[in-house]
This record gives sequence, C-alpha cells and structure tokens, in this order.
Amino acid sequence: MEKITARISQILKFYNLSAASFADKLGVQRSGLSHILSGRNKPSLDFIIKITNTFDEIDVNWLLHGKGSFPKQESAQVESTPPLSESTAPISKADNKNKSEVKLDSARNVAKIVVFYTDGTFSDYSPRD
Repeated sequence: MEKITARISQILKFYNLSAASFADKLGVQRSGLSHILSGRNKPSLDFIIKITNTFDEIDVNWLLHGKGSFPKQESAQVESTPPLSESTAPISKADNKNKSEVKLDSARNVAKIVVFYTDGTFSDYSPRD
C-alpha cells in the first residue's frame, strides 16, 4: 500500500495542494487523510472513488496499480487512424475450419469500432467521411 500512498502524494504535488485542502476537496476528514499518507491506514474503496470522481485526470488503474499514466491521456489515435474500407477480413485457413468468412455488408456502413485493451482502456474509431 505504500505505493498507492506515494501516488496520492504525487497527486498533491501535481495539483499543488496541502493535505488539508486535498481532504477538504474530497470531503473527507483531514485526520483520515493524514493516517493514509503516514501509512497507518489503508485507503478505502470509497476514498479511491472520491479521488477519481473529484479529479478527472486521475485514472483508477494508475491510482490503484500504477499502470497507465498520470495525468491520464485521452486517446489521440482516433485522429491518426486510416479510413475504414469495405473489404473481406483476412482469415487464415486454420481459423477458417469452423467459422464462416467475415465480410462487410455493402448495404450497411460501419458506424464505430471499439478496441478494448488489457489495461482497462479503450479506443474508438469512426470512419472518415
């Protein structure tokens, strides 16, 4: 838990907040925050949720596990993706044994593709007009 305590301290430095003003902003007791920062108590789920709800730049995965970045970065990949085209998706023969070939229906248009990553984040892609 000392790692999460270090990340909470990093949040205080980033926002240039004292422990007292941080506690006030979250609506928690100052003594409770002091106990967390000193390592005496572990942060509760409610405390973690208050942090991520109060500060949009804080990703819960970063706060809990140190994975990702702080402040969290919005996906800029949507702008740099190539336009989608209607084509047959490649399927290897090994994959094709019990699956039918995947083809896009020319009568329908793709509205959005969402890619989910193992770190809990996602990117969405829309075709360019």
